[in-house]
Amino acid sequence: MSSECYEGGLSGNRSEVLLGAIILAAGRSQRMGRSKLLLPWGGSSVLSHLVAQWQRVGARQIGIVHAAEDSLLCAELQRLHIVPENWIPNPEPARGMFSSIVCAARWTGWRGDLSHFAIVLGDQPHLRTETLHELVRLCSQNQDQVCQPSFHGRRVHPVIVPKNIFIELATTRVATLKEFLALLSIASFDSKDPGLELDLDDPNDYARALELRKLDGGSD
Repeated sequence: MSSECYEGGLSGNRSEVLLGAIILAAGRSQRMGRSKLLLPWGGSSVLSHLVAQWQRVGARQIGIVHAAEDSLLCAELQRLHIVPENWIPNPEPARGMFSSIVCAARWTGWRGDLSHFAIVLGDQPHLRTETLHELVRLCSQNQDQVCQPSFHGRRVHPVIVPKNIFIELATTRVATLKEFLALLSIASFDSKDPGLELDLDDPNDYARALELRKLDGGSD
């Protein structure tokens, strides 16, 4: 795992951002017709790419939220040698994405030294790695705020939240992440990464994402 870390100013002090990443992989992928995380990507799978990408931007621990009964995804986790200690089962994935985020916030397997958590959609392998680097740099400069990229004036995923805010997700009574974030101070940056406006909902989206990857030179 990459040892890269980020430092930034906070009230005149410099402190290290120790990042955990949550990959949301419990969706049913009904419109795609097969698991998004298992789709081919760059010689491996979407899941493999996302794990490697967040390692490159400095994540110290990566937790994968999965449907408890998803044997195919669990087989892929084993193939990628992701230790079960970093698997986060969601027993009720039908409740939607926010239920996976709450599961991650309630999970007791996180390293105690982590200072921030990235909430990562499982269907954005087409994001440029530099976009993620820029997001982590923004976090290092605004360590007490939620940090998000913005595309055409609209804040989008992924999201990085400080640990004290992440913990609140475990007991929140709101119904969605958007509702939760609406109560918070958010730092953002404008990005020109076209992948930020695309989610892999169906095969046409997947084809478009592959084209974006090709236009970027097929780089990770």
